[in-house]
This record gives sequence, C-alpha cells and structure tokens, in this order.
Amino acid sequence: MTIAFVHGNPETDAIWDDLVGELAGRGVADMVLLSPPGFGAPIPDGWSATREEYRDWLVDQLVRLNARGPVDIVGHDWGAGHVFGLLEVRPDLVRSWACDCTGLIHPDYVWHDMAQLWQTSGVGEEVVAGMRAASREERVAMMTASGMSVVAAGDVADSLDGMTDCILPLYRSGAQPAVSDLGSTLCSMDLPPGLALDPSEDPYVGPAGRAAEMALRLGARHEPLDGAGHWWMCERPAAASAILLDFWAGLEA
Repeated sequence: MTIAFVHGNPETDAIWDDLVGELAGRGVADMVLLSPPGFGAPIPDGWSATREEYRDWLVDQLVRLNARGPVDIVGHDWGAGHVFGLLEVRPDLVRSWACDCTGLIHPDYVWHDMAQLWQTSGVGEEVVAGMRAASREERVAMMTASGMSVVAAGDVADSLDGMTDCILPLYRSGAQPAVSDLGSTLCSMDLPPGLALDPSEDPYVGPAGRAAEMALRLGARHEPLDGAGHWWMCERPAAASAILLDFWAGLEA
C-alpha cells in the first residue's frame, strides 16, 4: 500500500516531515510526497497553473503510483483541493482519501480575505509583488507565527518566488462558484472511503461545523483536531498519525 501526500499554498513537502517521521516510526514504509508544480517542484513549460491543470497533474501522478498497487492519499490546503478534483474525475485511482479543508467545498463557502485579494485583478499582482519583496526572515516569521515548523517555513521561504508565479491563476480558477460546484458534484457521487480532518483553529475553511457537515454529505469519517491550526501536521504529528493509522486499519478490517 502506498501513502501519497500532496500539499498546498504557500508550502513545500517539508510540511509533512514530522508527520511522515511519526508514521515511519509506527511501521509505515511506502510513503510518497507529491509536490505540485511551482510549490517546491519545477514549473513545466507552458504551465497555466489552474486548478484543472493541477487536477490533471495529480491524476497523472496517481496513474503512475497505481502501477505499484493501491494508493491512500492525504491532502492539505490546496492539496486537498487537488484531491477533491481528482475524486471528481478519477475516484478509481485511490483506495481512500484523507483531507482537511472540506469546508472549502461547502455550498456557502466564502474565500478567506487573502484569497479574495489574490482573485482581484490588479490587487492580486500587488500582493504577490509584496510577497516577493519580503526578506527570508520575514517570510519565516510569518509562517511560523501561524503554526508551521521552523524547518518547513525555511524551506517554503526559499521556494516562495516560484510559488508566486502560480498563486494568482490557481486562486482565480477556484473563484466561486467553482469550489462549491465541485462539492455539489462530489456529494452526488459514490466516493472511496474518506476521512475529513477538522483542525478547530484553521482560519481558512469557514465557520465551525461545516467540515462535519461536508463529511456527512460525502460519506466520510469526521475527525476533529481540537486546538490545532492550519498546519496541524506540524503542530500535532503524533495525534494526526494515530488518526490516520486508525482510519487505514479500519479499511483493512
């Protein structure tokens, strides 16, 4: 069994280090970290960085991984968004999925303030220019203040310039009603077993209770992470690994 992890924005696969370490210590061996183009991975020529293109990229990655056997996928932030896109078109490529940000595809979801700035023509370009202008120390301080580990924040800070080439088209392609429409489609489908991780202090996913509501509508298991923030895998790696292992063990049973 292969466990695949996919992260979001502004992130690299370094956000998974502590969680992967916990899982490895508990006997999980076959783990693959998938880095979306621009987010810790090179940007291919002609890349448009839309959510549809990231979805198709993830489909291609999962087709390759399926040659090794069944895949359990774990998604965070826009990585979860990419997983939801994958589930819409190729649910057969995963044995199970585990994601946070299920509130993102709630029918009443309103994008957070920074996303709305990125989605606004002219304003988004100014915001991205400001991100590029920030020093490495400022970048690290901003992300660690929100709960990212120092090591992960340093890796992200060193990769941020590439990310800023992709942020605007990604967020603009996800402007409403795109993600709520995606959620409606998924709720009408027979999906693989799912796990909705729900960190209570994540400020980007909408009002409390929506993750549980979407888990129910998607036929997924809901798991709260009380007191954890957006980067729960950095803050609570032991608790998160226990939840994931229990979920995967239930699939075997």
